[in-house]
Amino acid sequence: MAVAGVREDLSSRNAAIEAKRALVRRVIESTAFAKSERLSTFLVCICDLSLSGRAGEINEQKIGTTVFGRPPDYDSSIDGIVRPQASRLRQRLDLYFNGEGADEPVRITLPRGSYVPVFEPHSGHKPADDLPSVPSDSPPVLPPTVLSTTAPAGHNGLRLSWFLIGVLLVALVVVSVRNSRPSAPKTTQNPMWDLLFRTDLKTIVVPSDTGLVMWRGATKQNIDLAGYLSGNYRAQITGDRPTGQVDPADLASRRYTSIVDLDIVKGLTQIADSHTSKLELNYARDVRPNDLKDTNVVLIGAAAANPWVELFEPKMNFVFSNAHIRQYTVLNRIPVGTEPPSWTANYDDAQHRVYAVVAFLPNPSGTGNALILEGTSMAGTECAWDFVADDSSVVPFLKRIRRSDGSIPHFQLLLDSTNLTGSSVKRNILAWRVID
Repeated sequence: MAVAGVREDLSSRNAAIEAKRALVRRVIESTAFAKSERLSTFLVCICDLSLSGRAGEINEQKIGTTVFGRPPDYDSSIDGIVRPQASRLRQRLDLYFNGEGADEPVRITLPRGSYVPVFEPHSGHKPADDLPSVPSDSPPVLPPTVLSTTAPAGHNGLRLSWFLIGVLLVALVVVSVRNSRPSAPKTTQNPMWDLLFRTDLKTIVVPSDTGLVMWRGATKQNIDLAGYLSGNYRAQITGDRPTGQVDPADLASRRYTSIVDLDIVKGLTQIADSHTSKLELNYARDVRPNDLKDTNVVLIGAAAANPWVELFEPKMNFVFSNAHIRQYTVLNRIPVGTEPPSWTANYDDAQHRVYAVVAFLPNPSGTGNALILEGTSMAGTECAWDFVADDSSVVPFLKRIRRSDGSIPHFQLLLDSTNLTGSSVKRNILAWRVID
């Protein structure tokens, strides 16, 4: 009888764990996660570790190394890739469980200050038959801790090897799930893509320079396009530094960009492929003015992260001012009607409001077009991209401003996004201008 009881208890535990794994699969297959394989990998990775009884192995350094490809000795205090991505993951989870997954009896949360996922009953829903609860005597989930450095080297190496293998399998599962879905039909509803991706003109995409952003944060200095092109800021002598502090010049030399930018590049690549157009990805530091004269251009990020935006600002009404600590301001050069002279995103804002600027302008020589996607943060840049990538949002706006002959004029618009329960679920057009 005792053996039968143990078997029944073990079977119940296994069923609970498999039900939770099935929940994770439903989450990453949802539209809330459809555009971000990296966030899906992040979620599957931490859930797999937690459900395998290895929650103690979940920490920022490990996630940065295994999920985001950082080197084993990277400095997480300087390169904080994991923290903003964890915030984005929380937002996407809320978006799923407040939308497609509203009827899920159990929801996944990621408590702030922790990277260990929590499976908790969804209030107002009865437990479903396919998601049994874990027996009350199950071992508690441990908080994240740093692995002991006193363990034998062979043991640590073995654990790390198995962990890396596990994360690789997680990534393969995510890719497999993505590839198993039917391909979304290519639409041509957005006429702007026809102008940006032509068969007779290549399109250059320039993502933001995160190394520059880190340099600015460390030195509290701003730099214009001329200074950026000279590269002198990367060789500045900053004097004595406390032991262990990274040299700002070293930060400036790093060739980093953000995950948001990479997601945008992926989306642009798919659009270019559907138009049989040539897309060329260039790092901001490698671009020269002549490169932008006879091509179409997409610039990702505000001028503080992508100085090439400065080249187009004379024609723009909504421009970003120099960033201050924990706040970013969008200037309204010529307010119309009741428009304010500026909008400020404060990082301490309880609603986590962000602003985004989308500008569709002629290239410097007038032979092509430029699309600029700016934000007061990575979430703001993502908001700009989500707007232009969503036909249901951008097409009505383009129809509203189109010329009498049906063609699309150049324009600029300002968006805001209000976070509801931590999710950026609503975009608003605050103001716009037709350029020509």
